[in-house]
Amino acid sequence: MTATNETLSMATEAQLKRDLPQSIVIPPIRGEMVHLRPATVEDLPRLDELDAFYGASKITGKDAVTERAIVHTWVRRSQAWEAGQAPAESGVGDPESRRTIAWAVLTDADHDDDGQLDAASTDNVIGMIFLIDIDGWSKSARIQIILGREYRGRGYSRDAMPRVMTYGFAPEPAGLGMHRIWVSVPEKNSRSISVYQSLGFVPSGTSRDALWDAENNKYQDLIVMDTLADEYDPIRSLDAFGMRLIEDNPGVKEALSAREHSIAIQQNKPEPEPAQRGEAAGATTSDVQSQAQTPAAAQPVEPQAEHHDDTQKNTRHSLEEESNWPYGQAERKPSKEAWWRTLGRGRKRDTESE
Repeated sequence: MTATNETLSMATEAQLKRDLPQSIVIPPIRGEMVHLRPATVEDLPRLDELDAFYGASKITGKDAVTERAIVHTWVRRSQAWEAGQAPAESGVGDPESRRTIAWAVLTDADHDDDGQLDAASTDNVIGMIFLIDIDGWSKSARIQIILGREYRGRGYSRDAMPRVMTYGFAPEPAGLGMHRIWVSVPEKNSRSISVYQSLGFVPSGTSRDALWDAENNKYQDLIVMDTLADEYDPIRSLDAFGMRLIEDNPGVKEALSAREHSIAIQQNKPEPEPAQRGEAAGATTSDVQSQAQTPAAAQPVEPQAEHHDDTQKNTRHSLEEESNWPYGQAERKPSKEAWWRTLGRGRKRDTESE
């Protein structure tokens, strides 16, 4: 094979790896409070019974009628992908060949202790969760959850979302092999923003005046938040809320394997040679002595900004040392902030809008 043909072959192989499969088997996912199964069009009337589109303009920035139509399309797109239909064949396809996965969110909870399941009237369905705009080329997907009006603020989102994201980030064939998962939130939906921060999302951009706030009769910004595969820690995202890892969920074994590999690497790192340590220590001591002998007036004054940068570097270094997550070490992209660095920033624990 010539060099040119070999190059073309490699390019073709890379292209194929970025093509989404023709069909998909949507896996069930278990949580502590909820369990997920593939959503069907038969589940859609349940959302109306649950009043799931109540307050849509506050949660997503769309009116209830539009939100309902979008959700119906997402479920149909999800079922079309399960059936192996091409986007053009399904009637609800995306011209960019993006795909959607829809799960129904079910619970067996009895919060009021009356001896009856809370969601018995809707066959235990309390909402849906989606991976939307699944883009094989850029390895990106958007996540969104919709819950019945009476099931918001009970922690269901915090149970379901990390497990779906773990599946989304897990390499194929265990998961989708995504590089980025993102959300978009109206600026006034501060409760959802705090939940997403807790799950590892960081603000990455703002679409100014992108939404109409009918309640206050004015425009509002749309906040885009995302997290990357090398930033997301599915284990800590559950630990943060006292929830346990369920090892037979899709993608979890791969996450555990990556974590163990990282710990092994850290434990097997060679210690610096004694001579190297001595040289470093000697240089430091010499610098200090030299500085001490210099008159105070002659010593250079460091700009405040540089001192601030050094403090940030030291803080970043200490945080990386505390983390044993495979991408929390020095090799991660310095321009990105891992989720635990923003955990708790502006967060409200009591309620959530989704």
